[in-house]
Amino acid sequence: MTELRLYMAQRLSALVMAPLVLGHIAVMIYAIQGGLSAAEILGRTQGSVLWALFYGSFVIAVSVHAAIGLRTILYEWAGMRGGVLNGVALGICALLLAMGLQAVYAVTAT
Repeated sequence: MTELRLYMAQRLSALVMAPLVLGHIAVMIYAIQGGLSAAEILGRTQGSVLWALFYGSFVIAVSVHAAIGLRTILYEWAGMRGGVLNGVALGICALLLAMGLQAVYAVTAT
């Protein structure tokens, strides 16, 4: 049952990530085409709740998706099992969340 839930969580996180990836690519193309500097980009993102929600959602989806994928790799290739496997996967998820949300905060906080 746990494996089915993890499978579904990974698929759902992919569904969330897909439009966010496309949105991120569109924003990057716009920024590059417009010749925006890093300072100009930060000027537009700082204090924006919308950008914080957009990239915060992105970070959460990527953290869940990547941790589940890496858990599968560790199970198949490293032979990890049980609590160790789940603990490592949870640690990876927590690390990705902490780093990603810190980056989102740095870009969107005033």
